[in-house]
Amino acid sequence: MKNPSNWHLEGNRKLLLLIVLILSIAALLSLPSVPSAETPQDQTAYAAAKVLPVEDLLREHGVLNRSLLIYEAAIARLNSGGQLPQGTLEQAADIVHTFVENYHEKLEEDYVFSRYNSGPLKDLSDTLHRQHNAGRKLTTYIQAHAVPKDQAEHDKLVEYMRQFIRMYRVHAPREATVLFPAFHASLTAAEYEKLGDTFESKEHQQFGEHGFENIVGRVEQLEKQLGIYDLSQFTPSAQ
Repeated sequence: MKNPSNWHLEGNRKLLLLIVLILSIAALLSLPSVPSAETPQDQTAYAAAKVLPVEDLLREHGVLNRSLLIYEAAIARLNSGGQLPQGTLEQAADIVHTFVENYHEKLEEDYVFSRYNSGPLKDLSDTLHRQHNAGRKLTTYIQAHAVPKDQAEHDKLVEYMRQFIRMYRVHAPREATVLFPAFHASLTAAEYEKLGDTFESKEHQQFGEHGFENIVGRVEQLEKQLGIYDLSQFTPSAQ
């Protein structure tokens, strides 16, 4: 038979554990609810979140990189003797011209490169600016000769697209990893936020309220026409 004092001790222990449990549950119930990432409230908040300058420039690099993939697919078609869907290359070059060169690169030149007229990043900034100008010359030719009339135009078109791809494969990463971080660090929080408003305003003026989304939609249509939209086809099969 157990000692009555042990019964009393065991009863106190159970009572103490019960009190702790009740207090823990009450504390949890008092916490404010946090909507999951799947809730409409969270999705609305995410959609309304402000896109800040460097994020804006980097997602525009995504449009550039997808345009380079379209050029690569076009080159493969042209070199294999296949036909490009009508207007595909013209539309791709138009996106590069209107969105990448006349909008995105103008933002870089007016608000980023202009801060580096001296100092350790001047040479980099100057080189990137020269590459913008070189890219525009290539785009002018690609737009004018998107449907080559003879073999000489075909060869020059392919060569100019290759030069464009080669340059921007190194151009965009150098901006993203060197210039943009330095640019961000050079601004105060207030300046950075204000610049985000400026970028957003310019985008809406030039392309409408959903300008970026519409440009991405145009890119997707071209990818589908060339058979490169399905991302899974690029997954390596080797394990």
